[in-house]
Amino acid sequence: MTDVPTSFRAQQRFTDPMAAVPAEWTAPTPPEGLPATPPFGQPSAPPPGAPQPQELSTVALLGQTRRGPSAGWRKWLYRASGGLIDLGESPKVLRHDALVTDAARPLRGCYRIAMLSQKGGVGKTTITATLGATFAALRGDRVIAVDANPDRGTLSQKVPVETPATIRHLLRDAEGVSSYSDVRQYTSQGDSRLEVLASESDPSVSEAFSAQDYSRAVELLEQYYSLVLTDCGTGMVHSVMSAVLDRADVLLVVSSGSVDGARSASATLDWLDAHGHDDMVRNSIAVINGVRPRRGRGGGKVDLKKVEDHFARRCRAVLMVPFDPHLEEGAEIALDRLRPDTRDALLELAAAVAAGFPNLDQAGAPEKPAQDRG
Repeated sequence: MTDVPTSFRAQQRFTDPMAAVPAEWTAPTPPEGLPATPPFGQPSAPPPGAPQPQELSTVALLGQTRRGPSAGWRKWLYRASGGLIDLGESPKVLRHDALVTDAARPLRGCYRIAMLSQKGGVGKTTITATLGATFAALRGDRVIAVDANPDRGTLSQKVPVETPATIRHLLRDAEGVSSYSDVRQYTSQGDSRLEVLASESDPSVSEAFSAQDYSRAVELLEQYYSLVLTDCGTGMVHSVMSAVLDRADVLLVVSSGSVDGARSASATLDWLDAHGHDDMVRNSIAVINGVRPRRGRGGGKVDLKKVEDHFARRCRAVLMVPFDPHLEEGAEIALDRLRPDTRDALLELAAAVAAGFPNLDQAGAPEKPAQDRG
């Protein structure tokens, strides 16, 4: 007898599609609804109780890097112990790092610093160049120093000369300047990235440099630079001085450690007070430059502590910059050739100046940085 072929259903070669449906597909919708699907490209939130995803950060993947102390006997102890003894950074290093952070404070717009002194030979131009170089080496924005001395200023000699152009040439071609690269053709730059805009070498042309000329130059520079330092002449009644005082955010009154230098610096403050700039005097910084260590007793040496106390009662801060053989040369300035004490003093000065920077408005949008303009 011939066998009857078995049907496909009897052979169970096909299954009922509804028999394999998961139970949650046919379950009633919960009262609170189903979880919303996140927008495309955004990760979905893990269900309650599920472990949180770990971020693939550098620290998570490689662990915390141990560097140990950066200098001094603490560094050698850390290395000699194979990293087992870590006493942390010394107070000196911590203070240095804090000063660097202060000097590199973010700055909105342009901040203008004017160097004043009624007496020549106190190192006003040197302080302008070294402070500007310190700022330029620490910060990521642009820093420029302007020579506004009508008596053939020497600021341009503190950096390698890259162009014979002066502030007069920049003003002559101002209408054609529309970017930072245009301005850069008129400046010279040192290793620290400090740029210098030179003055005229001809005294007759320099004397004709007016307050309006200075204002035009600063209005142009502040579009492309975050810090503008002005090396002023010794004449407080020169026409440029009125524009300098009107546009400056802070004044640095420079003095030497001698009696006549201190008296001249004090007389500068007296002149400012007498001409309605008492608010700028209170916010000013006194810089006692070229201080030599005292040896022995008496001998007619100036009591610098009394000099410091005198200016501390009138100014926001008083800083002393020690004598340095490299600065005495009067040539191009290289920060790495300065003594450590001199570099530390300049760093303290930069931090003191930066303490007067205006606070950033956290609520508003930040202004476009100077280095991005043009």
